[in-house]
Amino acid sequence: MSVSDIDLIQAWKQVLTLSRLEPGQTVTVLTGADTHPQTLRCAIAAASDMGARVNRLDLPPVNAEKSLSRDSLAYLGTTPLTGNPAAIAALKASDLVLDLMTLLFSPEQHEILSGGTKILLAVEPPEILCRLVPTADDRTRVVNASERIQAAREMHITSHAGTDLRCQLGEFPVICEYGFVDRPGRWDHWPSGFVLTWPNEGQSQGTVVLDRGDILLPLKEYVHDPIKLTIANGYVHAIEGGLQAEILREYMASYEDPEAYAVSHVGWGLQPRAHWSMLAHYDKESHIGMDARAFEGNFLWSMGPNNEAGGQRTTACHIDIPMRRCTVKLDGAPTVIDGIVQDQEGLARAERRNQLKGVVR
Repeated sequence: MSVSDIDLIQAWKQVLTLSRLEPGQTVTVLTGADTHPQTLRCAIAAASDMGARVNRLDLPPVNAEKSLSRDSLAYLGTTPLTGNPAAIAALKASDLVLDLMTLLFSPEQHEILSGGTKILLAVEPPEILCRLVPTADDRTRVVNASERIQAAREMHITSHAGTDLRCQLGEFPVICEYGFVDRPGRWDHWPSGFVLTWPNEGQSQGTVVLDRGDILLPLKEYVHDPIKLTIANGYVHAIEGGLQAEILREYMASYEDPEAYAVSHVGWGLQPRAHWSMLAHYDKESHIGMDARAFEGNFLWSMGPNNEAGGQRTTACHIDIPMRRCTVKLDGAPTVIDGIVQDQEGLARAERRNQLKGVVR
């Protein structure tokens, strides 16, 4: 269902207020060929109405000849800012950058953030932005979970489907994504609502079994039949299964980079307003799958780069895999059991869902 400009402007104002935008600050809206026009005009209207000085920086797309997908996260090589000092200078001179283009996993983004500029990414369709507009409670939920990861030295993930993966922790920071940027130099993504970190280099071991209904991103497909991935010393060494496993192997091999198979970030979703079924309702090219990444109680893990956390891997291939019904333990203490977050709110929501299942079969 379409969203009115009034509703989207109000959503932007909520996000900008949480991001502590003040009158007189400079906001630069970063756009590209795929920027949604309603998101753009409502962002400009909201920031302007709040008293900001608003600029727009529009840059041409890159990497089209290399990527197999139109998804903005499908190929993470150079960006429109690479070798573009004038554009970088404009963004560094801004208090807040609204990224409606996608700058993820780029050294230019790190350079801009290092000067204190805040960056908020927002590239999902307007109706998803409005449904998942962030709140202060989202921040509290994510920060609380991040503190548990920060104190842990091992994440152990299991599932009834056969997953048994151990990741040693401590070398890399914990990342909180709650949908707004409330301090200088912060990056975040609206919509979101999850917590993650990167395992120590070479210290992930075990097996991941993708069950039916798990999700492959950026392929944007539900898994049809189980896929088994064998992980040793931080890298995926085997991808076994049927047709989807074959397609995944071929897709990753097209990057011609062994670093594509490294275990990247691991964590879980904490957004109760995200929906697993969303993938079935949208054209693949219209979204990047943030509902699946943020879905409450998922186990979200990935393969590919770690430069976002200060590591050295800059491979252009990045595979995100949200999984349902996993158990996640930190130093032996469960944080998620069979896809249910083990806090008061998560348990209460799970109980309400179970009651509905008793009514509708």
